Amino acid sequence: MLLLLLAFAHGHTQAGPRIIAPDRIDGAITVSAEEVIKLLLSNPNIVLIDSRKPREYLKGHIENAVNLLNTSMSREQLQALAPDPQTSLLFYCNGPSCLRSSDAVNKALGWGYSHIFWFRGGWEEWIDKRFPFVTGP
Repeated sequence: MLLLLLAFAHGHTQAGPRIIAPDRIDGAITVSAEEVIKLLLSNPNIVLIDSRKPREYLKGHIENAVNLLNTSMSREQLQALAPDPQTSLLFYCNGPSCLRSSDAVNKALGWGYSHIFWFRGGWEEWIDKRFPFVTGP
């Protein structure tokens, strides 16, 4: 019985439950890594936004992605990248256990952007599939 209580107590001192991004976001189209490639090839004007921390971005990111951390993303910064709210935007972060891109998507939706794609699988899926990436700024 004591071992059971110790195991129970130990389990409750660990970090809380794992945070998982929603499966979908109303107003955005959720895409896979393969669909990201198709979008980038078929829409050269799409704005690809990496919502991760700058140090993560510098270690590796999808080519042509702009690093715009969700917590500091402002309406003015997004308008500088995409003045027209009809511009297609594609957001990603680290993957399903990261909420940065979902937060950025919700901000963009709130600011009137209407052509938004969300790569929920993010960097994790991209790397798992061994798709190409670049490093540095």
